[in-house]
Amino acid sequence: MNPFDDPDGTFVVLTNADGDHSLWPTFVDVPAGWTVVHPATGRAACLDHLRRTGLAPADPDPG
Repeated sequence: MNPFDDPDGTFVVLTNADGDHSLWPTFVDVPAGWTVVHPATGRAACLDHLRRTGLAPADPDPG
């Protein structure tokens, strides 16, 4: 499984100077030029944060 897709993993949300955002697993060092903007928590909570702040698309319509 790709560690970026692990539903049981612990993640942070990062941002860079260009305003890009990334969901990042906590076991990987934060890359140079990126800053943590949401603390370590579950993947779903990080994705919810990105959706609430308008930085990630809403879940696709399952129907």
